[in-house]
Amino acid sequence: MKRKTFTILWYVIRISVTAGAVALAAFLLWRYEYFSQFSEIDNFVGMLPVLFALIFVGALAGALWMKHSRQFAPLTIFLAALVVLSACLYPTALSGSWWRVEYSREGSDPPLSDYDPYTGTKTARLDAPASLQIEERLPVLDGALALYPVYAAFAEAVYPEEACKEEGAVQFTNTVEAFQHLVAGERDVFFSSYPADSQLRLAKDAGVELEITPIGKEAFVFLVGDENPIDGLSRQQIYNIYSGKTALWQTLGWKEGGEIVAFQRPEGSGSQSGIQSIMKKAGFPLASPRPFDPSLVGTNSLMDQISVEREGVMPALGYSYRFFATTMRPNPHAKLLKIDGIASTAENIRSGAYPFTVNFYAVTRKDRSENTARFLEWVLSEEGQTLVGRAGYVPL
Repeated sequence: MKRKTFTILWYVIRISVTAGAVALAAFLLWRYEYFSQFSEIDNFVGMLPVLFALIFVGALAGALWMKHSRQFAPLTIFLAALVVLSACLYPTALSGSWWRVEYSREGSDPPLSDYDPYTGTKTARLDAPASLQIEERLPVLDGALALYPVYAAFAEAVYPEEACKEEGAVQFTNTVEAFQHLVAGERDVFFSSYPADSQLRLAKDAGVELEITPIGKEAFVFLVGDENPIDGLSRQQIYNIYSGKTALWQTLGWKEGGEIVAFQRPEGSGSQSGIQSIMKKAGFPLASPRPFDPSLVGTNSLMDQISVEREGVMPALGYSYRFFATTMRPNPHAKLLKIDGIASTAENIRSGAYPFTVNFYAVTRKDRSENTARFLEWVLSEEGQTLVGRAGYVPL
């Protein structure tokens, strides 16, 4: 009787564990859309999460249901090892982080002198003096390259000329360093896209509380070379590419395109934070960039690299912000892709019709000065928002 009870209990345990493993694997594959997007998986690396899920279920079921005896002990150990190995490797397969591509920060930036306060030929200006004038204890401004034109315009409207030229109230040290300066208390306002998780952790570890204030709208755009016949992608296709499922242009309709060279930017840069945010909101991991032909890595200017040829085609895909890509650092041999059939025009950004419409922000410490608070209040006023529009961005 006891033996029969034990046998029944063992069957129940095996059935429950096997069913649980199948349910877990099915849930993970469903959650990350490997079922619905199975036909879009065109590469071995993209297929690995499916394979590991199958190995996990198959090896676990085999180890549970096979005959357990000394004769089959080596096979049982092997299957148990497969279960552990597939479970451990699944997260890596999901993120595609089998390798690490280091992006140098070396590269040439567009000339910012055109947008300098008071002396820039392209600096946005109001028709009359601003209602706010700060003469002393000026908040020190810094931020992302793509937002220098707008915060330089703010400074000219509100700060004395000598402060902008000589006192260092307007800085540009790039996104990564500018944020570090803010956390260290060496800057008062940091202008950028929404800070990356790594930057938020940096502030938290330093015990610094932040205020993150949206001050305008932009479009996060995707670009290809002008010889690429594809004029647009869907959001789902973007998710598939940057989660590692799709790696060939043929899957997207361009048979001669070869492998997609999906560029990414250095960690902490404004556009990298943008793609991380897009993938996070969609619920997908951002796959690590795959190694590619070293000849395609040079100046680290994505706007230059996007039109580089390989084997007679322009295989690159990249991303940026609309103003930077079309005005600050345009490439005549690059084109912006429509997303879900919608172009990144100012009208579509303003209405929110363009799918990847994003805010950009003024980030300050919570213990900010009174002048910093007054400055931000003015940025959100009609005058400040007018400058946002005249600088080439879209007001809130």
